[in-house]
Amino acid sequence: MAEYTTTIATLTAPLWQRVGGELTAESMAMLSADQITLLAYSILRDELLEGGFVQLIHNGYGPFIFLNPFAKVLRLWGLKDLGKWLYDARALYEQTRARLERPIETDEDFMALYEQYPEWDDFDDYFVEAEPQITAQVCQAYINATSHG
Repeated sequence: MAEYTTTIATLTAPLWQRVGGELTAESMAMLSADQITLLAYSILRDELLEGGFVQLIHNGYGPFIFLNPFAKVLRLWGLKDLGKWLYDARALYEQTRARLERPIETDEDFMALYEQYPEWDDFDDYFVEAEPQITAQVCQAYINATSHG
């Protein structure tokens, strides 16, 4: 996994630097769709490895991941299985987002969300197990999409 971590970090570091470490409407205007997609994957990866979809959604990334053409671009890059997996996750996101996006008062309340929404476990488990291969595929697809020549 370390090899792919280095690759994703190497590919995203200059992009994060260009946008000042934060994706906003203004900073995204400085990037191509492919660059935004790579940063979206980086956010998805980091959030899922740290705390799963519950954390990703609670931290406010749900709309960015699920309500933008992220999955569509992944499919256009040839990553059809990953795109389908995200479309499947979006269906669950639509069902759970209202509660997961609400403010939480305590760490205990946040941790309780994992118990309240076990339906996310299969999505989290799949990603954690397949992450090295998925990250390698995303990095290669990004390189292919942005190589001219």
